[in-house]
Amino acid sequence: MTAGAARRFEVEHRTVYYYGASMTDGYTVACLVPRPTERQQVVESVVQVEPQPSEHDSYLDAFGNLVHEFGVHELHSALTITARSVVDVALPTPPSDDTAWDDVVAMLDEARGDVALSTGFFRSASTFVDLADLGVALRSIAARSFTPGRSIVEATRALCLDINESFRFDAGFSDVSTPLRRVLAARRGVCQDFAHLAVGCLRSIGLPARYISGYIETVPQPGEARLVGADASHAWCSVWTPMAGWIDFDPTNGLMPVDWHITVAWGRDYADVTPVRGVMIGPATTQHLFVSVDVRRV
Repeated sequence: MTAGAARRFEVEHRTVYYYGASMTDGYTVACLVPRPTERQQVVESVVQVEPQPSEHDSYLDAFGNLVHEFGVHELHSALTITARSVVDVALPTPPSDDTAWDDVVAMLDEARGDVALSTGFFRSASTFVDLADLGVALRSIAARSFTPGRSIVEATRALCLDINESFRFDAGFSDVSTPLRRVLAARRGVCQDFAHLAVGCLRSIGLPARYISGYIETVPQPGEARLVGADASHAWCSVWTPMAGWIDFDPTNGLMPVDWHITVAWGRDYADVTPVRGVMIGPATTQHLFVSVDVRRV
C-alpha cells in the first residue's frame, strides 16, 4: 500500500488488575507495543510494570509481533502494566487490484513457496473463527459481496460496508469469550466480533484474512469524525491480494482503507494477539480489571 504524509501519535495503554487478596506470584504476557510496518514507524516505546517484575523479557512471536513477558514474585494486591509509544503513521492511499477474487482463490490453491507460507496460516479455521460449524452462514454473508468475477478490492469494500450496516455496535453485548455464533444470531457485537466475522467470511470462500489488533485516535481533530472503538484496543482486518499485498479494512467503522489506525499486532484471531494475558498465584478471591487507552495526535 502506497502511503502519503505521516502523522505522529502518542499512545498510552494502561491495564490494572486489582485483587481482593495479595497474590504471591504472577506471570503475564503482553502484546501492547505497535509494530513497524510499511506505513508505520515506531519512534520510541516503553513498557512499565508495577510492582517491579522479578523477570522481564521480550521477543518476536511467529507473526513478527513484539511480545513482553514478565513475572512478579512478591506479594502484591494490584498489577499495573503501562505501555507508552510514539508512532509515525503515514496516510494510506486507496488500494488498487482488479484481480477477480475467485481468480485469487484459484491462484492460492496452486501457490507454493513464499506466497503459500505467508498466506496459508490465514486461510483456515482458528480459535475464534469456526469454519466447520459456521461455514455455511459465513459463506452466505460473503456471497452478497463476492459475486463471481468481482475484483477482490471492490468485493472486500462491499463486505466491509455490509457488516457495518447489517450489524449493530453494542459495547455491552459481548466479551472475549463470546462465540461468533452468538454474534451472528444477535446481529450485534463489538470491534473484535466484527473483525472475526469479516475474517470468517473471507476464509469461508478461500481467501486469506488476518485479524489485526491496534489503536485508533481517542479524540479526533476539529471537523473529523470520532471512530467507534476509540476507548480501548481496537480490532480490524486485512485481506491478501496479488497486486496490492495485504490491505486493511475496518468493518466496525465501514472504512477501507483504514485511516487513523495504529497497528500493534496481527494473527489468525484474537487468541494470537491478546493484549494482556497471564496467571496469578494466590488465595481464591475477587479480581477487577481496569483498562484505558489514550491516543493523541502530536
